[in-house]
Amino acid sequence: MGPETAPVLVAHVIDRARAGARLSVNEVLALVTADGADRDLLFAAASALRDEGLALAGRPGVITYSRKVFVPLTTLCRDRCHYCIFVDTPGQLLKKNKPAYMSPEQVLQVVRQGAALGCKEVLLTLGDRPEDRWPEARAWLDQHGYASTLDYVAAIARLVTAETGLLAHLNPGVMHAHELEQLRPVAPSMGMMLETTSRALFETPGQPHFGSPDKDPALRLRVIEDAGAARIPFTTGILVGIGETPLDRAESLNALRDAEERHGHIQEVIVQNFRAKPRTAMQDAPDADLLEYATVVAAARIVMGARMRIQVPPNLSDPTEFALLVGAGIDDWGGVSPLTADHVNPERPWPHVDDLAAATASLGYELRERLTAHPEYLADPGTWLDPAMHAPVAALSDPVTHLARTAPHVQRNAGGDARASTVRGLAERAAADPLALDDAEWLRLLEATGTALDDLAHIADDVRRYTVGEAITIAVNRNLTSTGFRAAGAQTPDQFDLADAAAIAADAWDLGATELCIQGLIARQEAPEAYLDIVRAARAAASDIHLHAYRPQDVHDLATRSGLTLDEAFAAMRDAGVDTVPGTGVKVLSERIRGLIAPGDLEIDRWIETITAAHRAGFRSTSVLFYGHVETAAERIAHLGTLRRIQSETRGFTEFVPIPLPGSAGGIGLVEGRSSLDEHRAMAAVSRLFFSGSIPHIQIPWTRHGLETSAVLLQAGGDDLGGTLLDGRVRPEAGIESGNELALPDAARIARRLFRPLRQRTTVYGEPSDERKAAMR
Repeated sequence: MGPETAPVLVAHVIDRARAGARLSVNEVLALVTADGADRDLLFAAASALRDEGLALAGRPGVITYSRKVFVPLTTLCRDRCHYCIFVDTPGQLLKKNKPAYMSPEQVLQVVRQGAALGCKEVLLTLGDRPEDRWPEARAWLDQHGYASTLDYVAAIARLVTAETGLLAHLNPGVMHAHELEQLRPVAPSMGMMLETTSRALFETPGQPHFGSPDKDPALRLRVIEDAGAARIPFTTGILVGIGETPLDRAESLNALRDAEERHGHIQEVIVQNFRAKPRTAMQDAPDADLLEYATVVAAARIVMGARMRIQVPPNLSDPTEFALLVGAGIDDWGGVSPLTADHVNPERPWPHVDDLAAATASLGYELRERLTAHPEYLADPGTWLDPAMHAPVAALSDPVTHLARTAPHVQRNAGGDARASTVRGLAERAAADPLALDDAEWLRLLEATGTALDDLAHIADDVRRYTVGEAITIAVNRNLTSTGFRAAGAQTPDQFDLADAAAIAADAWDLGATELCIQGLIARQEAPEAYLDIVRAARAAASDIHLHAYRPQDVHDLATRSGLTLDEAFAAMRDAGVDTVPGTGVKVLSERIRGLIAPGDLEIDRWIETITAAHRAGFRSTSVLFYGHVETAAERIAHLGTLRRIQSETRGFTEFVPIPLPGSAGGIGLVEGRSSLDEHRAMAAVSRLFFSGSIPHIQIPWTRHGLETSAVLLQAGGDDLGGTLLDGRVRPEAGIESGNELALPDAARIARRLFRPLRQRTTVYGEPSDERKAAMR
């Protein structure tokens, strides 16, 4: 029998909910469809109810998150969801050189790095029962002695806690009651999204869940019930925008409320907005409407009440939308990783925790870290935790607040065999903890050859895969070399004036660029104010383009010639419109090298001083190494070590770019007889391992390597192709490397060959707006 059809007043529904009444489906439908003044009333009530709940919980004004490591234990799955990009087929795994399941060693390598970055949660996510569909999954499990995928999940969760002390949160899909009971001793919490109660989406050919046996709403509701009966703190939620109706949303929220009332085990309700993924059946479906989504968030707060934690994933919304979501009553951001990608939504990078904290504070709330199970459940371990979990949870939980302890976590077992001396053994140790190797051991990796180099590249690529993910990223940009600026007007094709700078920026924006990169010393005859004038002209002509401008040497020149301190120079750049700075203008961080090949470069100590000042002024930057000339292997490793030390202090580097000098076919090799390709493979692989957990992205400079070699290096730890380097229609010669342009379709062909997705990115690895993406097509 359907809901009543009489109109329902939103104000009346809110009053009934505040009075403790159980809302009917029709009443919840009124909330999820609220508009105009009714929506404003709903948001105000939801926000007030959230604040009331936080006060009742003893943490007024606190929004929580969990610092996590995301482990994609297997991407095989028996389901065929039309919006999912997470899953692979066995054939795809073979082409990617990717195992059916992550090995225990691979899991521990990632988890140990996460522990070193302060993570306390290990999110184990995987496809549903792949062995029921894929013989390859069944064969792997048999070969390794596991009865089922869930049996392996239990073993990995147990191993992770025993070896590192971190706590597993299990998200393996549909589980039977006896399986939930078997998993309870290895994890303090579990989860599975309800997504929707819509049977139409499950039963109708062409709909998102058709052909996916584990998406049966009745089956998923049974799992939620069984988890409650087993006294498991459980995470669930709904997905907004996959074709469900407003009535489906209302029924889904009420179903979760009913389960929570029966068992009290639902620790948080996630309200997740649909984001279309390329290469899926729903790639052309529109993303969830923002206001509709936020309205469902507010309705969830009213339906679930003050004491429920309402979560939205921060990476699936633009930071400019956070105010709307907080205003709709959320009090939790969910898991955020400083190390690993969101492998389910690889096109949506996590916000940096510091940025999330700042955004939360700007909205009047304090960001605090929690554990995978929420404080209310940890306060009553006798009811909600298996005895095997009491000690591991207590080790990470604040005894008063039951949030995460603020003291540094000490790993139980640093992992790796300290006696391992083969290249493989050293690489595996580096994969688990880059700080575990000394310089001599890094030199051995950098000088690897033959099958040892193959092992090194494979391990580095695994680290890439299981941390930053499968996506190959690229920015749409254009270069402008400021050395060519002439205030009196251009005399040669590589020169430009302020009018040209404005026209170049406007043209780049019109062509779909998100970034204009400006660098190079201003000619001595030009006034130093020209550095700022160029930026002002570009900003005035293209107000939304990202200006990536001025190397440390350029900034030092601006400061020296203008009589400014470095801090004053960076403040002037910020006021003019600079967003980030290039970390170029240095070959190797060695005065010996500078004196031999680049005596005109900025002195090394001044370069370090300037890039550090840039980071402290709030500018993020790239970092580079030019290799293959007169430097030694030890000087390369020392260079990497200096960059890592700077990063540990400032967290300002977005990527590292190992650049061959003079080019892919030239340069001086480190190892006699080693091919130039292998020289580059070793450099890329060592870069990935050395900077894992520190500088997240390894960029492959395609203009130096060419596309064929770049594709090989993307299989040795690389994940980024830099920029497209548009020539543009206005003075193309005014940009360094003009004549080299990588069209997005060509980049996409490289990615397809490697069976990896291509993701257009911003300068700081965010997601460009839909408008920017459309402008580039």
